[in-house]
Amino acid sequence: MALLTIEHLTKRFGTVTVLQDVSCTVAPGESVALWGPNGAGKTTLLRCVLGVLPFEGTIRIDDLDVRRQGKQARRLVGFVPQEVTFYPTLTVGETAAFFARLRGLDPEEARRRLAQVALDDRLNQPVRTLSGGQRQRLALALALLGDPPLLLLDEPTASLDVRSRAEFMSHLQTLLDQGKTLLFSTHRFEEVEHLARRVLLLENGRLEADTTPGTLARRLFPETTHYRLRLHLPEAQRPEALQALRAHGFEVWMNGHGLEVRVPADEKAAPLLLLSRAGFEVTDFELHA
Repeated sequence: MALLTIEHLTKRFGTVTVLQDVSCTVAPGESVALWGPNGAGKTTLLRCVLGVLPFEGTIRIDDLDVRRQGKQARRLVGFVPQEVTFYPTLTVGETAAFFARLRGLDPEEARRRLAQVALDDRLNQPVRTLSGGQRQRLALALALLGDPPLLLLDEPTASLDVRSRAEFMSHLQTLLDQGKTLLFSTHRFEEVEHLARRVLLLENGRLEADTTPGTLARRLFPETTHYRLRLHLPEAQRPEALQALRAHGFEVWMNGHGLEVRVPADEKAAPLLLLSRAGFEVTDFELHA
């Protein structure tokens, strides 16, 4: 039986149709990515599943109707937005305990969820002092309160640097291994490739394909044998990093923000691993066909 069922979902804002007759299911334990350009309807779909937007059609979570049984349905869902706002004067522990009480849960569970995302050593640290990656892990801990089976994530790594992104994705993979169900939007294909089992391709508010990451890759990058990997590094490290990559046979050159490397399709991560092991600080990366 499906954990999430969406049937004929349509959402309009005035005269603008953002989602048109979308139907799909997500099984327990699946990881499903929402893929599409800006304005395709990814965020709107997630907000409809949460029940915070009115919609036409039917959405059921574990056979609970989101419109008629919204309170019960929302107990089965955790949500991680792209950016979350916390009370800056509260500590990490106080913030988690506050949200636990809002959900009628024992504050002790807040500590367990913080430990689950490796923030139990930050209990007394003010939220305003957290890094971007730590803030997103705090948002994930709050989403896990009550142990919901379904997690919805709306581009949760969009504002993170490469190291924080890798840490966050590692936590998501652990949750998948533990049986959680994920429905997430992203604009980074490498996240789809590494985390998703299925991909829902949205275009102009319609579900154009329910496919696999491999099939989507062939659709997005037909006959691509090489990619351009853009690496962002501190300016002082760029010359040495360039030489290190060239010494290992990579075709590499400077660009405005760091380095650009031509990489074979089956070695996309190799320059990242090489520089990381050599002690270089890669702050971000982009992959282009």
